[in-house]
Amino acid sequence: MPPDGPIGAQPEAPVCVRHSDRPTRLRCTRCDRPACPECLHDASVGMHCVDCVNEGRRTVRRARTLVGAEVSEGRVIITPILIALNVLAYVVTVFQSGSPMNNARSSLFTATSLIPDLTAQGEWWRILTSGFMHFGLIHLALNMAVLYVVGQHVEREMGKLRFSVVYFLALLGGSAAAFYFGTVCQQLAGASGAVFGLMGALLILWKRQRRDISTIVVVVGINLVSNLFTNASLLGHLGGFVIGGLLTLAMVRAPQKNRNLYQVAAVVAAVVLLGVMFALRAAQLDTNAEVILEIATTCRPN
Repeated sequence: MPPDGPIGAQPEAPVCVRHSDRPTRLRCTRCDRPACPECLHDASVGMHCVDCVNEGRRTVRRARTLVGAEVSEGRVIITPILIALNVLAYVVTVFQSGSPMNNARSSLFTATSLIPDLTAQGEWWRILTSGFMHFGLIHLALNMAVLYVVGQHVEREMGKLRFSVVYFLALLGGSAAAFYFGTVCQQLAGASGAVFGLMGALLILWKRQRRDISTIVVVVGINLVSNLFTNASLLGHLGGFVIGGLLTLAMVRAPQKNRNLYQVAAVVAAVVLLGVMFALRAAQLDTNAEVILEIATTCRPN
């Protein structure tokens, strides 16, 4: 018998480097180590093992969007979370009020909606929490439908962090515009300011990509004009739209070198602007506190 075994005998197959119980005659074309079919991935040349694929992802520079976010084809995360939070807040107000259409009577709604005189007296959480309250089911459904459609496009282009920043600053921009330019005899609520901010962001992104923006312009125009014939806050919508659009423009126009620094500076500038608006209006209301209180008492929700 030949020293290497019987004539015609096959040599023992090597085993997968990641699974010692799986014999295989396949090899990675990059590192030449044996690997089972489960551990191999198609490549431009041959097949690469899991370790080589992971190493390639770490070393290869990934494509980035206009604002510097990594290109991702995965599911969006922040948009559905925001929708869930708005729906949850609405459900709580419906449970408290016992009515899906008159939920503004609930204690949560009263405590979190934007009421200028109470906000100026120190209840500053209202400028943020009001963005999660809605006057009835139709108000909620309209805002969430637009958020679902527009939010996905903007989040994929801007990434989770930048998208979140634009959303919440647009929300605060809507509150600031209504608070600063509006009257004290009002109760404001809704995600409309933030949603308009996302439409402003999408307008800038598509314009930069040289895509057709006519649909966005028409939708925004119709919504703003309709505000003149409804109780919706035109100031809140405009404030969110302007902040969302300008902030996105600053992020898009930021030079590639030191991009993050420029974008952080734009965010800080927006925060300072909104903070000054809130402070100036609060000081004005405080100066005329007695008159303001008398006016607000006659129109404050029961």
